[in-house]
Amino acid sequence: MAKSKVLVVGGTGYIGKRIVKASLAQGHETYVLQRPEIGLDIDKLQMLLSFKKQGARLIEGSFSDHRSLVDAVKKVDVVICTMSGVHFRSHNILLQLKLVEAIKEAGNIKRFLPSEFGMDPARMDHALEPGKVTFDEKMTVRKAIEDAKIPFTYVSANCFAGYFVGNLSQLGSLTSPMEKVNLYGDGNVKVVFMDEDDIATYTIKTIDDPQTLNKTVYIRPSENILTQRQIVEMWEKLIGKKLEKLSISEEDFLASMEGMDYASQVGVGHFYHIFYEGCLTNFEVGEEAEEASKLYPDVQYVRMDEYLKQYL
Repeated sequence: MAKSKVLVVGGTGYIGKRIVKASLAQGHETYVLQRPEIGLDIDKLQMLLSFKKQGARLIEGSFSDHRSLVDAVKKVDVVICTMSGVHFRSHNILLQLKLVEAIKEAGNIKRFLPSEFGMDPARMDHALEPGKVTFDEKMTVRKAIEDAKIPFTYVSANCFAGYFVGNLSQLGSLTSPMEKVNLYGDGNVKVVFMDEDDIATYTIKTIDDPQTLNKTVYIRPSENILTQRQIVEMWEKLIGKKLEKLSISEEDFLASMEGMDYASQVGVGHFYHIFYEGCLTNFEVGEEAEEASKLYPDVQYVRMDEYLKQYL
């Protein structure tokens, strides 16, 4: 079977650039949407040109020009949207809805993967405010996709290692603690941590797979289901010393939201669901969904003890 042609929307973003790389690596004819809004952002332009050198094709299109989006979509079989989370705030939800409308009009797309890649919004209807809006808006996009009868795959990739592992899951820092670490509760709630390049590899694996059509795919390989305390212990073993540990109670953690700005409140709410509630692991993957590492056992995913070594 011929490999699908892929259009990546948001290809210069954190996950998007990895999706482009994985698509090319797996032999797909890969297009990247080049938006005129790039303006004078030289870093993004150079990244797009680097994609071109690697074999990707750049295709111009704008969310303010519906016809250009339709024309771009008509060139491919699969559309993957990787716009960052900031595009799920206020009016920016319209961007993905415009993309859905273009896909609907084009009528040729075999699979659409909307911009998710984190927690499964279908399981977060109980989420704390103000972070609940993140999940509600993703569900609005899902409803538009399904109402338009567009074939889809939703990818739930859980915690990006770059944001949750090197820093031992410390809020407000991306670097590794060397003396003290905050634990959420007892630090024993199970979480799923994934290398971002592996997320991209698994994502591209799904796009031509009939087993993942119109399903949610959870990326949670068994060896990367770990507690925060286990991540801390891995780091302690690497550096040869014990860190001072401060346990933050559920009550104190939630109370810390008071007085924070909007973005910080959203972050605290999401951390609460992950590290106190265990929202990433407190359910079984049922028949209506799939788990990526079981579907694709050939993928040699990065274990977190290996991931941490780069921070030494």
